[in-house]
Amino acid sequence: MQDNYKILGISPSATTDSIKAAYRKKAAQYHPDKNQSPDAVMRFREVQEAYEVLSDPERRKAFDDYRQRSLIEDPLPVAWDISGKHIQEVLK
Repeated sequence: MQDNYKILGISPSATTDSIKAAYRKKAAQYHPDKNQSPDAVMRFREVQEAYEVLSDPERRKAFDDYRQRSLIEDPLPVAWDISGKHIQEVLK
């Protein structure tokens, strides 16, 4: 399952307005009419899907619940992902 927060470049505590702003920025960045890279269409679809999930309160809650269960059931990959994100934020 894709990490919708990572795709949009936002934190899990992001507000509805920041989700919308991040979506617009990423959608413009990867729109196939503006981006000629071979993976632009795939990235654009990922951004759209991430926004669809995170902009709907019920779907976002379900996604957050799934992320929480993943941390409990298989903590090592999730811990590596979290620590990598934290290190990247510190280095910025």
